[in-house]
Amino acid sequence: MTNGIYTRNEIDQQSKTWAEILAGFSRQRKTLAQALSGSGKQAWLVTGCGSTHYASLSAASLLRRLGIAAWAYPASEIVYFGDMLPTTDVNLLTISRSGTTTETQWAVDRFRKRYPHGKVVTITTQPESPLAKASDFVLSADAAQELSVAQTRSFTSMFILSQCLAGLLGGDPGLADRLDKLPPLLDSLILRSGELPRHLGVDESLQRFFFLGGGPYYGLACEAMLKTKEMTRSWAEAFHPLEFRHGPMSVVDDHSLVVCLVSDSEQEAEARVVRDMQKLGARILVLTDDASRTDWSGIEYLVELQSGLNEWERGALYLPFIHWMDYYRTLAKGLDPDQPTNLTAVVEL
Repeated sequence: MTNGIYTRNEIDQQSKTWAEILAGFSRQRKTLAQALSGSGKQAWLVTGCGSTHYASLSAASLLRRLGIAAWAYPASEIVYFGDMLPTTDVNLLTISRSGTTTETQWAVDRFRKRYPHGKVVTITTQPESPLAKASDFVLSADAAQELSVAQTRSFTSMFILSQCLAGLLGGDPGLADRLDKLPPLLDSLILRSGELPRHLGVDESLQRFFFLGGGPYYGLACEAMLKTKEMTRSWAEAFHPLEFRHGPMSVVDDHSLVVCLVSDSEQEAEARVVRDMQKLGARILVLTDDASRTDWSGIEYLVELQSGLNEWERGALYLPFIHWMDYYRTLAKGLDPDQPTNLTAVVEL
C-alpha cells in the first residue's frame, strides 16, 4: 500500500463529500427543527476532543454571533470542572468523528445529570455509535467517514454541519443554502492553487509554522496547527493575529512560515501583523477571500478564496489548502500521512 493513499483520497474528495453532507442536512432539516422546537434562543455547551474541540470553538463563536449564548469546552473540562459551567439550563452539542471517544461519552453522562431538561445533539460520521445513541438528535456526516488517523474531510464536513445547525437555531435557516456554494468553490480554489501547496510542503527550510486566525477562524487556526503537528511532526502553533505580537513573535525567524486566515473584520490589522513578521524574516502565506480589499503587495504567497461568502460562512475553505501542504510535507519527511506517529484514530480510556 502506498504511503498516504487514504489521506490523499480523503483530502481530494472533500468537495464531493461536502455536497453529500449538505444534501443530507437538507433532508434532515424539517425533522431537526421539530426536534428542537421550543429551544428557541436557549444556551448551548459545545464540546469535542482534539480536532472536534477546535471545531467546537468556531461553532460556538457562530452561535454567539447569531444571538445564542454558547460556550465551547473540551469534553474533559465538562467532566471534571462542573463548577465553571452555566448555572442555568443549557443544551449540549457534541462533535465526534467516531462517536466512541471516552471523554465525550462521559461529558454526555455528566450533562444529563446536571441538566436533566437539556437536549443533546451530536454531529458524527458514525450515526449508529454509542454517542449517537445517547443523543436526542444526530446530524450524520457518514459520507465523511475516514480510514486515516488524522481528520481532514471529517473535520470540515462536521464543521459545516455545525454551521447549518447554528443557522437553524439562530433564525438564519438560509445559511445552509448559502453553504451549498462551498463544493464548487473548493474545486476552483484547489485548481487555482496549482503547485503551491506542494511547493511549501516540500520546502525543508521551513521549520516553524504559525497559524493566525481571529473570531470565527481561531478554532480553524488551531485545527491547522494540530494537523501540521500530527501529520508532519513539525513545530506548529496557533494564535489570534494581534496576540502574536505579545511574545510569540520572539521565536520568528527566516525558517518560519506565518499563515494568516484573513477575516473581513480584522484584515487591515492582520495585514500589519504579517508585514511585521515579514520584517523579522518570516515567509508569509495569506489566505484571503478578496485580495483587492487590502494592500498585500510584497507578500510572498497569496491565495484568494473568491467565495463571495462572509467571514462566518466560508471558514471550511481555508483548511484543504493546508491539508495538501501537510500531506506533501509528510511525504517529503519520509512519514506516512495515514499513520501519524504515536496516534490512533480514537482515544478510548
